[in-house]
Amino acid sequence: MGHTVALIGGGGIGRVHARHWQALPDVEVVAILDPRGHEARVAGDPPHFSDWDTMLGQTKPDIIDICTPTSLHREYIERAAASGKATFCEKPLARTLADCDAIVDVVRRSGIPFMVGHVVRFFPEFAAAKRLVDAGGIGSPVAVRVARMGGMPGQGRPENWYGSYAGSGGVILDLMLHDFDWLRWCFGDVQRVFAKGLYQQLEFEGQLDYALVTLRFKSGVVGHLTGSWAHPSGLKTSFEIAGDGGMIDQDSTRTTTLNVGRRNNIEEGDLPKVVIPRNPLAPLDDPYYQELGSFLEAIRNGTPSPVTVEDGREAVRIALAALESIETGKVVTL
Repeated sequence: MGHTVALIGGGGIGRVHARHWQALPDVEVVAILDPRGHEARVAGDPPHFSDWDTMLGQTKPDIIDICTPTSLHREYIERAAASGKATFCEKPLARTLADCDAIVDVVRRSGIPFMVGHVVRFFPEFAAAKRLVDAGGIGSPVAVRVARMGGMPGQGRPENWYGSYAGSGGVILDLMLHDFDWLRWCFGDVQRVFAKGLYQQLEFEGQLDYALVTLRFKSGVVGHLTGSWAHPSGLKTSFEIAGDGGMIDQDSTRTTTLNVGRRNNIEEGDLPKVVIPRNPLAPLDDPYYQELGSFLEAIRNGTPSPVTVEDGREAVRIALAALESIETGKVVTL
């Protein structure tokens, strides 16, 4: 059974999604609606629309994929839910917790298939680390260090919404959110948050941002995170997960990006194999392809999405607590 997709938002991530939707079997992108009037060029040249009702009436998509700036997510999720459409929404779920709560409510009440785009769960190194932790590959986790660093997105654009804290939430809500979700997926809910950063310092508005965040998980694990929009040399990621039986470490600048060291008291046994990503990844191994494919499979099988609306809300809640901690200079308890 084929499926049709309407993209809401024709910017960079919208074009990425379009390419991977079109690579999936029996899927067709039938419309692009961009509130900002962008005329995104994607394969197949689907028609562009500026009006929701016209787009919905003429193309009748099965799936709505929301790739707009964060502040517009709630509006289009509510429209999609009212139309009974399966909906994929890019992260962050929303800019405020009130909007997140409203989205959770409308998704639950409507019963539509829904997924949030926390794509890091589908990157091979991050997925392999999760499997190893779950299988006891490093014993009981104790501490984790994560860094995600790149340049300021959107620089040079006439309307760079990333550079507005009111619109994007800065590096914490837009970039570090990836790792908040991944760490919560690995280690469970967060109990306390403390952060330092450039948030609200107007001299950095729209040019760069940098933050340090410490998380205490209910499980006792401590996380130390660095997020940067001040690195001009492209995106770099790294992490270390330390347990009482070993350590996993990853560095995107290495040829072999994931290493595992185990203490003598850890048996190999049935531990999952360490997956080292190919560089470059084959098209079908691309995390965005895997992410959208997993949502499509959930729709077809009538099963829950891998990343739920509640997962999206919790990641935003952690990010907003970090921003609050920067403002107040205090630890924030969730």
